Amino acid sequence: MAHTKAGGSTKLGRDSGPKYLGVKVSDGQTIRAGEIIIRQRGTHYHAGIGSKKGSDDTIYAMKQGRVKFTSKMVRRFDDSRKQRVTVQVL
Repeated sequence: MAHTKAGGSTKLGRDSGPKYLGVKVSDGQTIRAGEIIIRQRGTHYHAGIGSKKGSDDTIYAMKQGRVKFTSKMVRRFDDSRKQRVTVQVL
């Protein structure tokens, strides 16, 4: 025999926590190896020289230096053009 009454279900309590995505280090700031530059979902920013992309698309520094954001127009396979932003550590 049960010692407590049956607990009812609730429709609340399913909100997930914030993911804290975005740019963590600005252009021109110094950074050490292994520090996170950008947390993102998908590749809005691309890894360049001195940086690498993790499995969850996070970009982090491979060496110590200054962060530099560069953008250029890239031709896509259907001959359209798109601006691509790359993150470098110099």
